[in-house]
Amino acid sequence: MALVKGLGKGLNAFFPPSEAGEEEQVREVSVKELRPNPYQPRKVFDQKAIGELKESIQEHGILQPIVVRKSIKGYEIVLGERRFRAATEAGLKTIPVIVKDYSEQKMMEVALIENLQREDLNPVEEAQAYQKLIDHLKLTQEELASRVGKSRPHIANHIRLLQLPKPVLELLSNGIITMGHGRALLGLKKKAKMQQVVQRITDDGLNVRQLEKLIQDINMNVSRGTKKKTTQTNVFFKEKESFLRDRFGTSVSIKKSKRKGKIEIEFFSEDDLERILELLEK
Repeated sequence: MALVKGLGKGLNAFFPPSEAGEEEQVREVSVKELRPNPYQPRKVFDQKAIGELKESIQEHGILQPIVVRKSIKGYEIVLGERRFRAATEAGLKTIPVIVKDYSEQKMMEVALIENLQREDLNPVEEAQAYQKLIDHLKLTQEELASRVGKSRPHIANHIRLLQLPKPVLELLSNGIITMGHGRALLGLKKKAKMQQVVQRITDDGLNVRQLEKLIQDINMNVSRGTKKKTTQTNVFFKEKESFLRDRFGTSVSIKKSKRKGKIEIEFFSEDDLERILELLEK
């Protein structure tokens, strides 16, 4: 029976060699017995890339088996859904697979980690995958960060994106706006103006800094038509606000009166507050 090398650096970085296996048995399985991973974090597949892979498979066959686990009806794909789709389009009747005895928990982790290693996920897919792991496995953000090899702020910043309205998440998923735009939009206090602000991004091509400035003006209720000349002190505060926003990954406002001032740092959940407090302690 044919043998294949391990699953590559992506998984070996997270699972011991005894789990990944230096050599695995490969078997041929009918495409009709395979079904997609229900925990597949990637929702958007590049059809052009699948088409190119289809042509390669037609010429050279499948060079790397897909990873599956046995289910009640056939097999669930753990890794290799793109290869499965391309092979199906190429008209293959069977596909080489490696069968792993994964629990649902391990299946979710493996699929997420492999996609993260290959940078295949857009920010929304990544955020949804993190949230699903937290919900299903009852993990804290700190525990998840350790499991997937990311920092806690990285996890928190992605999960916060899920608070954006669905139309905005779709723009983010499709690459029309960036994660930086999404994080800035979270700081908009007047949520009724969200669509108007998003329209400005797409119509005027606002970059993240320009968007942050627009949102700051809206939050301060400053009319762009009657805006007063910015003083040197205000410029200083805005620079510090920008620095603190990047540092804490959330909206920060510095307000000063004649005798005193205050810094307001927004948080969206107990986990988010804990993350910010840890950063302050450091």
